[in-house]
Amino acid sequence: MDNLAVLSLLAIAPIAVVGVLLAGFRWPAKFAMPVGYVVAVVIALLVWQMRPGAVAAATVEGLIIAVTLLYIVFGALLLLSTVIASGAMSTIRAGFTAISPDRRVQAIIIGWLFGSFIEGASGFGTPAAVVAPLLLALGFPAMAAVMVGLIIQSTPVSFGAVGTPMIVGVGQGLAGDPGVAAREQELGLSHLEYVALIASQVSVIHAIAGLLIPLIISVMLTGFFGERRSFAEGLRVWPFALYASVAMTVPYVLVAFLAGPEFPALLGGLIGLALVMFTSSKGFLMPKETFEFGPRASWEERWMGSLDTDHLDDLSRRKMSLPVAWAPYVIIAVLLLATRLIEPLTAALRSENAAVTIPFENIFGTGISTTWQWLYSPGTVFIITCVITYALHRMNARQIRETWTVAGRQILGTAVALLFAVPLVRILIRSGAEFTESGLASMPVTLAEGAAAVAGANWPLISPWIGALGAFVAGSNTVSNLTFALFQFATGNEIGVTPETVVATQAVGGAGGNPVAIHNIVAASATVGLLGREGDLIRKTALVTFYYCLVAGAVGYFMIYGAGLAGIIHTAVLLAILVGTVWWMLNREKSLPPARAHAER
Repeated sequence: MDNLAVLSLLAIAPIAVVGVLLAGFRWPAKFAMPVGYVVAVVIALLVWQMRPGAVAAATVEGLIIAVTLLYIVFGALLLLSTVIASGAMSTIRAGFTAISPDRRVQAIIIGWLFGSFIEGASGFGTPAAVVAPLLLALGFPAMAAVMVGLIIQSTPVSFGAVGTPMIVGVGQGLAGDPGVAAREQELGLSHLEYVALIASQVSVIHAIAGLLIPLIISVMLTGFFGERRSFAEGLRVWPFALYASVAMTVPYVLVAFLAGPEFPALLGGLIGLALVMFTSSKGFLMPKETFEFGPRASWEERWMGSLDTDHLDDLSRRKMSLPVAWAPYVIIAVLLLATRLIEPLTAALRSENAAVTIPFENIFGTGISTTWQWLYSPGTVFIITCVITYALHRMNARQIRETWTVAGRQILGTAVALLFAVPLVRILIRSGAEFTESGLASMPVTLAEGAAAVAGANWPLISPWIGALGAFVAGSNTVSNLTFALFQFATGNEIGVTPETVVATQAVGGAGGNPVAIHNIVAASATVGLLGREGDLIRKTALVTFYYCLVAGAVGYFMIYGAGLAGIIHTAVLLAILVGTVWWMLNREKSLPPARAHAER
């Protein structure tokens, strides 16, 4: 079979099936992901003629990766249980209330700023695993907490884990290609300098697209979870939201241009957090009216997680100082930075020593290999932090035992979905010519080629969507860039435009796709005990991905062509959508009484 259109439809079929079951039929991921996995296996075997041994090896590879993700989630759950049971969360909650009791402000400071810092330090879904439980313990509905944690996994993601999506994803994705080498020689740049050039363009596109992310967080929080379901309530904090956005993105862009791709998210988040925390404590741009969720009894059942934070909080009523209460999160930040920035320590934790790295080589003789660097994993950082916290917060044996019991019980709920989601992803990625008899390109690349054939010169408008597709499938901006960076570069050359800008839109789209990445949603939901609601979440976070790809495409098009007709039309459509959305939000609450709005949800 060599019909590109048909192959493209078949390539997207496993993803489409999962999306329809999750968002359309609201199936829990633990049921939808096994169905998607079966569809992927059937298509891989019958259409791509993938060797059965390779299918089995890719499945095992996925299971191993899923276990490493579950390890991180368990660590995040254990940390949440620990800071609640020790009484620290009560103090943290009071501290944020002292700055502002407004839930919109809390979500922006904790999600956007603190989350960006954590993304810069660790990446790989860690921000949601930290932010969502923290917001839950502060009194947010579980679904709202996860939604915020997922939305912020957009702007900082391209520079997460000290620049891994750029250095490894784009850098390795382009490495060794003669066309890339020729372009580097033409520009007089080394390979690392060329990656840094792409990263600087990525930061600009992100800064423009990310400008509205804090405001989007606020609007979605009030519109979906407020007592009146009023999106307009979220818009009312626009001065603070835009200020918080600029406080992060200005240093973010400056660092990308001056210091390269390692530290934009980390330093941008840290500088923005320090600045906004200070000015907020002085009342700068604080909203005059306080937004609070309605009484807990009025919350919809689907918002609620199974994690009983009130029970854990009853285990300790001991008061402690704010610095001591925040110490676990400070320790996490310090350990993540140390393990990723202190080169001798990083090298030791990532060495091939069997005590440090568990290898899984040449699975079933296929050449497929993977490793688990368990000491380098954020999960280990979480667990070490918990052990230190036991002593620092003087927790007793009953409290410690209860935290492990709760975390263990919660991790079981997410295991099924992840144990099918990640193998599905690995089969799609491994379906290339190396492991098939058909000689076809892998399913993600085939789908991208089909989109490129349709788009032609307008490809820069489409390329972010390919990046988002890669992130949706793989749950990783790094993997999306590894998979598609060279394809995007070649497409840019083919249509006669600057290829590095096309690659930049790929990287931005890959970051914008993280809020809808299935195993990110499953993993983040598990940290607050919100399982089986993945479809509800993806219906919300898909709005963010849609917005992000539209903006990235428009900005990338203008960077390449200037004010071309297609770019003007695309931008006009984007502006019309934004203006229409704001108008609808402002007028909706006037035409719908609160009871009707609640019924619509």
